[in-house]
Amino acid sequence: MNQKSNDSRLFSEFSPVPTEKWEEQIQKDLKGADYRKKLIWNTPEGFEVKPYYRSEDLEDLNYLDTYPGDYPFTRGNKAKGNNWRIRQEIPVNNNDIKQANKKALDILMKGIDSLGFVFRHDYHPTTTEIERLMDNIYAEAVEINFINGDGHKIVAIVEELAKKYNRNMNNIYGSVDYDPIGHLIKHGKFCLGEDKSFEHAGNIINATEHLPNFDALTVHADRIKNAGSTIIQELGYGLAIGADYLTRLTERGLSIDDVAPKIRFNFATGPMYFMEIAKVRAAKLLWANIVNAYGPKDQDITRMIIHSTNATWNKTIYDPYVNMLRTTTEAMSSTLGGINSFSVLPFNEVYEDRTEFSERIARNQQLLIKEEAYMDKVADPAAGSYYIENLTDSIAKHAWDIFLQVMDEGGFVEAFRNGAVQQNVNEAARKRDMNIATRRETLLGTNQYPNFSEYCEKELDPEIFEGEDETLDDAEVETLKSYRGAQEFERLRYHTDQHARDNHRPRVFMLTYGNLAMRRARSQFSSNFFACAGYEIIDNNGFDSIEEGAEAAIKANSDIVVLCSSDEEYADIAPKAHELLKNKAIMVVAGYPKDAVEDLQKEGVKNFIHLKTNVLETLKGYQRELGIES
Repeated sequence: MNQKSNDSRLFSEFSPVPTEKWEEQIQKDLKGADYRKKLIWNTPEGFEVKPYYRSEDLEDLNYLDTYPGDYPFTRGNKAKGNNWRIRQEIPVNNNDIKQANKKALDILMKGIDSLGFVFRHDYHPTTTEIERLMDNIYAEAVEINFINGDGHKIVAIVEELAKKYNRNMNNIYGSVDYDPIGHLIKHGKFCLGEDKSFEHAGNIINATEHLPNFDALTVHADRIKNAGSTIIQELGYGLAIGADYLTRLTERGLSIDDVAPKIRFNFATGPMYFMEIAKVRAAKLLWANIVNAYGPKDQDITRMIIHSTNATWNKTIYDPYVNMLRTTTEAMSSTLGGINSFSVLPFNEVYEDRTEFSERIARNQQLLIKEEAYMDKVADPAAGSYYIENLTDSIAKHAWDIFLQVMDEGGFVEAFRNGAVQQNVNEAARKRDMNIATRRETLLGTNQYPNFSEYCEKELDPEIFEGEDETLDDAEVETLKSYRGAQEFERLRYHTDQHARDNHRPRVFMLTYGNLAMRRARSQFSSNFFACAGYEIIDNNGFDSIEEGAEAAIKANSDIVVLCSSDEEYADIAPKAHELLKNKAIMVVAGYPKDAVEDLQKEGVKNFIHLKTNVLETLKGYQRELGIES
């Protein structure tokens, strides 16, 4: 019998299992526990995620009938493959053009195929300077992006040089970074005044007439993400900004066929792996529908051009090599979603200047994803995943709701001017801050599982622990401020490190006693808890008596002593430990024995740490007790 018939007979023995049967088994395994509380995930974006999905969950998703490269492009802009450009940014000042050109030529030989030249804000390069910057760079072989500077002037220079060197205009890919609405978001007012800013946007688009693949406008949705927004807020507001450009520029007489292909979206990719894959797919779906409503000459006009980079919001100063893990998975999720280009953030970007090593690692992360994991070979690699397809649909629906709310306000500019956008983003940011403070959201190495032996020996700029407030003195509206979720924990720990330069580092002693399993579990929990503040941790296997443990803690010159045992034992041992340690150390009980708490508090035991504790605020309180300035 051939293999095919063997397989047919084998699989015919297994009848399909209906969803009802799965649900019956799940309910049985839960043993009466609440299904929704145990297995349904309520995302920060405001929708529910089920514990599993089946083919029947795909029945109402219409875009699944399309192929990669077809409208609405959810499955990718290309019919074949999933290739994207690997970008690296290069800072450029008028006194280091030669060095910037040298660096560009070097990284082009190391796998980069998209250059991002970042001009200082007050620097406006001349034709000669850009020509020197581009010396020996073949414009038809690499994407060229100019960040900052006069976009209209730069486009004219690019066209002039392309003609001078006889380049094919159709083969020149790149962009300028003009985003007047982004300027409003970041600085509180339009760069040239509202009318002139949009007039200038139209002029830049007209200037790219002979450069069909050179983008004129950039929608900086990443600025919304790095202010602490949710994924659907980043997407919904980003789409609203794009729609504002479409409306205002077509009202000025430009064709939708001229405007839409000249808009590039910049997204920031965060740590929610599958959600970020789905975000990119949903973005292409929604943008295609938005542009299509303007009546383009053909549906190819509705393709979304996306450049992504890593969000700075979840990057950390302490245990910084973890940033490499973050940026790798984030690059994977964006590229699997199907973006046009990606810049990996060097792991040390948030606290010091980039180094040759950090830039090399950042480049190689994408090269590994592309050249060794072959993520560029398959069009829409996420297709058919019941989970990701449903995430795509959920994100699209909720982002669309945000988009419609903004449209009801009169468009993004009006919604931002009346403060609705800032209010919603800041509310989401406060919730995320609370999740980090209570460790419902983990920043590895910062608010959970810190490196106990890592100390910051050097002096850091205090602004590292602050958000980026670039509001102008004459701002007309409230701005969105970029910041990092780790900042408050890092500030706390940094003050401990500074304190330890001239004083002994605070010592936390684990007084472990009684039930073996509970004392070990609570000792590990407490060690992680206090190490987040940079304290020295003294752990112990266990003591035969509370007296022995207290004596050892005092002998170790401990500042804080954590009693680690079981709830049942605390009623007897906590008052005794408190009496032995009174005026010698701060005593803390690991856990919350709710039946005994009131009696323990009457005995003077007042400090408890447990899973529901606000770690950040509690550690700040101990900093004050220990006399460490924060």
